[in-house]
Amino acid sequence: MLTHLSRHVFYPLWDLKDRSRRLEEWKNLERQQWWPRQELEALQWQRVQEMVRYAARHSPYYRGLFREHGIKPDRIRSLDDFRAIPVTTKQSIRNNLDRFISDEFAKDELVTAKTGGSTGVSLHLYFDEACQERRNAAQLLADRWSGWDLGVKKAAVWGNPPVPKTPKQKLRHHLLDRTVYLDTMDLNDSSMGAFVKLWRRQKPEAIFGHAHSIYIFARYVDREGIRDLRPRGIVATSMMLLEHERALIESAFGCRVTNRYGCEEVGLIACECEQHNGMHLNLPHVLVECLDSDGRPAAPGQPGKLVLTDLNNQGMPLIRYRVEDVGVLSDRQCNCGRGLPILERLEGRVADFLKLPSGGQVAGISLVERTLTKVPGIEQMQLVQDTLDTLIINRVKGQDYDDQTDAALIAALREVFDESVTLSINDVEAIPQEASGKYRFSVCRV
Repeated sequence: MLTHLSRHVFYPLWDLKDRSRRLEEWKNLERQQWWPRQELEALQWQRVQEMVRYAARHSPYYRGLFREHGIKPDRIRSLDDFRAIPVTTKQSIRNNLDRFISDEFAKDELVTAKTGGSTGVSLHLYFDEACQERRNAAQLLADRWSGWDLGVKKAAVWGNPPVPKTPKQKLRHHLLDRTVYLDTMDLNDSSMGAFVKLWRRQKPEAIFGHAHSIYIFARYVDREGIRDLRPRGIVATSMMLLEHERALIESAFGCRVTNRYGCEEVGLIACECEQHNGMHLNLPHVLVECLDSDGRPAAPGQPGKLVLTDLNNQGMPLIRYRVEDVGVLSDRQCNCGRGLPILERLEGRVADFLKLPSGGQVAGISLVERTLTKVPGIEQMQLVQDTLDTLIINRVKGQDYDDQTDAALIAALREVFDESVTLSINDVEAIPQEASGKYRFSVCRV
């Protein structure tokens, strides 16, 4: 009953009270997802042109950038024209933050956020309220792809969970957000056991959280033989979802996992639909480019650095922003029938790619996944490269660990790193988390 009231009464009334257009945008997205790709791309391009013109008028940073490079927004009529705009980097934002903000907004009127800085550059960000509403609408759409619907109570496996304090926050938490939390900053048998009891009382119907943290909880559920936690949807986000993690999570909860990709800077970028075969790009809200090492568009199926243009945020426009992730775009059509194109996969952050003495590089996350799949007896693993000729392997022993495990681990890594690289294994109890509660399994400091 409360789920029905939350969706059909409390959410509409709350939006009416706040004069929000979130639900209206959600309904638009529900229709647009089934448009032919050509129509979606036409809508996206219209919004790209509008954002470029807006930034030229109202963002001091982009006004100066366009003037410096002779870019005339009214002459940008194709993606080739658009690519003449220089890429915006994290360092650009850090060094010119106030100049990015639109002169139509007072800074203290904008919604603020901050990225974690795990790649070395922490960013302060600002968003107008209309942007936040559209981002929330896109999340509602993606939630429904997973089987989790508006108003449904969820279990969030998340770091530093918010605690409602004011009467308004408490009312919203009870009527709308309807979330029970497992704090990833304190994941142990005791806290997870307590969360199982809370789950049985509260009966959430969906799980949302960091991919690896959900995996740790699923591993506990599987080990303890718990079979009565059966959500309708599972959304894994904030970290790369590895295939062996997906398999265990789905086995433990009897539910498919929906992989989602987004970032603090632009919100939802892509998400799996019910087909679970690649992630649909959030075309109406974000323009995603995939560029090779020369800054040209990577061919479909080839990895490249992802460059994003936010089509929502007028408060702090971001045009051709290099997010420091590597991904692979696809030209295939999903069987679901949606016109939204596909991000085939993520290959990790730029900072997660390990360097080879030969001059090449390897996707650290993919290497970790391959090794964990190939070598039994390892529960968790982290690769840390401080110099070109050293690699530290932080290894957590698994149930199948024996006196052959570490030798097999070294042999597996030797398939990638030759004898010029010293491989050192550290026996650790657990892989440390970042302040956000996320995990990094590949760290390159070279």
